[in-house]
Amino acid sequence: MALDPKAEAALALHRFGLGPRAGSIAAIASDPRGALIAELDRAGAGRIGTADLLTSGVAARAAFAYQQAQREARQAERAAQQANAAGAGAPEMKAQSGAPPPAAPRPAAGPGLPQQIYLAEAKARIDAALAADIGFVERLVWFWSNHFCVSADKGNVRQICGAYEREVIRANVLGRFGDLLLAVESHPAMLIYLDNARSIGPASIAGLRQRRGLNENLAREILELHTLGVRTVYTQDDVTRFANVITGWTVVPFRQDPVRGGEFEFNPRMHEPGAQTVIGKSYPDAGLEQGRAVLAALARHPATARHVASKLARHFVADEPPPALVERLAKRFIATQGDLKETAKALVSAPEAWEAPRAKLKRPGEWAVGALRAVGATPADIGPVMQAHNLLGEPLWRPAAPKGFADESAPWLDGLAQRLDIANQFARRFGAEADPREVFEEALAPLASDETRQTITRAESRPQALALLFMAPEFQRR
Repeated sequence: MALDPKAEAALALHRFGLGPRAGSIAAIASDPRGALIAELDRAGAGRIGTADLLTSGVAARAAFAYQQAQREARQAERAAQQANAAGAGAPEMKAQSGAPPPAAPRPAAGPGLPQQIYLAEAKARIDAALAADIGFVERLVWFWSNHFCVSADKGNVRQICGAYEREVIRANVLGRFGDLLLAVESHPAMLIYLDNARSIGPASIAGLRQRRGLNENLAREILELHTLGVRTVYTQDDVTRFANVITGWTVVPFRQDPVRGGEFEFNPRMHEPGAQTVIGKSYPDAGLEQGRAVLAALARHPATARHVASKLARHFVADEPPPALVERLAKRFIATQGDLKETAKALVSAPEAWEAPRAKLKRPGEWAVGALRAVGATPADIGPVMQAHNLLGEPLWRPAAPKGFADESAPWLDGLAQRLDIANQFARRFGAEADPREVFEEALAPLASDETRQTITRAESRPQALALLFMAPEFQRR
């Protein structure tokens, strides 16, 4: 059944964007699909221009220097405590020497520099989502950031995970998949997260001299999660050989190079020598270029096209996406040599993407940002928003595993009770100036059932009405 223009516009904003803001349904009602495509074509789409955000290299070096200073402060404090304890046991020495030794400086209290950098990046990301007209490109950024996820809970990733998203995902979100893939797999955040920075070829110069050896984590996840998909055309031997190919893809040590520390480098001393055969194709030993050649082949593989198409359709449309939609996206991906903008255009142009029932539950971060957009809030303090992410099981840039956060609805159903708590908190904290009736008309009315309208209308207070609106099935589903 065809939707009226306002209902189709509301569907566009809820399914493909980050939810309506005041006036946004009316703004695109004349051509919702064209509006989505126009956002893709906008100059600078997906970029964040905040000047005070650090590059990953600068952030990594700043965090290293901070951690060194903290370590030295702790050591000085322990030394002072030991000196004071020794002095307390020898009162005659204290009398001769006069005043006790000065106390050592204590390590800084409050969030450390890595956490400060992390929160600054988080605020820039949330602000970009709140400011977006529709949010389709932001949704694509979030999708690809989860597809190629890293975790702030791993090692030295916290201080660079936001820069990783800006430098890699945002920079390539509307480019070619092959370019995005190469940028991802050679970024320090990914190399650290999946342990490739420490992977050494067994027969390499470094491998012959030390006990550390090959680590297959990155190679396996590239094949299973990033490109071909689980249980497709590769074998365990392919994983091992590919892991050998990308030995030497590492990070400049801070102590060896204070100018470039924390940045990507190819270290030939760690690289496994010799040709390698991956998925039936032989790649001569060409150092760094050997790995680039394998990644380029993976980006072009038909299994990658189908894997990407399935994930896109599942994320935006349905847990069990229409086979015709998956096939359409896979064909477009192959025909355009992995052009992600053209693949996104094919998604929003496909009738199957609009005809699917609105049964798919929004992920927590998307739902929380949608609530803020609905009431026109732009919090100066993102603490409550970050807390909402945490309580609902989607802590920002902190997935529990390399497969990222689930795109299916089922894993998020258990969190609906927590959503109600957060809906009440958001309504009280951010909705004080909002009229629930206006918010309903601007954000939900074209899609809402009579029952939902009556439930919100009969609420006993403004905060209760807003909380009920945030919890309405039509608001929570794409």
